Amino acid sequence: MNSDDRTGQPVVRLNRVRKEYGATTALNGLDLRIHAGEAVAVMGPSGCGKSTLLNMIAGLDRPTAGTVEVDGQDLGGLDETGLALFRRRHIGMIFQFFNLIDDLPALDNVALPAQLIGTSARHARRRALELLGELGIAARKDAYPATLSGGERQRVAVARALMNRPALLLADEPTGALDSRSGEQVMDLLIDLNQIGQTLLIVTHDPHLATRCASRLVELADGRITRHSSLEGVE
Repeated sequence: MNSDDRTGQPVVRLNRVRKEYGATTALNGLDLRIHAGEAVAVMGPSGCGKSTLLNMIAGLDRPTAGTVEVDGQDLGGLDETGLALFRRRHIGMIFQFFNLIDDLPALDNVALPAQLIGTSARHARRRALELLGELGIAARKDAYPATLSGGERQRVAVARALMNRPALLLADEPTGALDSRSGEQVMDLLIDLNQIGQTLLIVTHDPHLATRCASRLVELADGRITRHSSLEGVE
């Protein structure tokens, strides 16, 4: 795993972030820094605030108090349109259940994020094909999601997440819907991405995924960070 790059601006900076849903406090004064090249896993029991944290960093939800900065941008300064554009350009997302578009073949699923920020269809499809090739799935470029295995669908989803060269890759239970063999392959892929410099934040219930793919573990309970620990050298 890459050693932490502690120089310069963090890719993620949360300052005293609080999120309330009515009488429920999902995040309670949370501070977090993630530096370029880090692979950080977030773990904790159900209801501890993991999903809320991910949504804050992705700009899918806004804090009740505190600030969220990603790649030098204070997300609080953007309106909904600005957040959507920022997310497309700077953040890649991988989901447990892939979130592919069923009526588009793999190549077009991957190319879509680039086209949404104005890249021509020709250039987007060229980069999409390169990514599918790098992930070992170019032969399935014309296949529709329903005809792909779970492991193949997650590789397509990873390619889509990488399409716009994001500063940050967010992975929400990325192996949760996969069998053990496909899960191990996706873990290998995440490790490879981190080793070439991709900054990762992985939310998971799986300690094996955390110890294999992350260099640092952040544990949450009741909306607070209860522990930071290094996973360097842990297998």
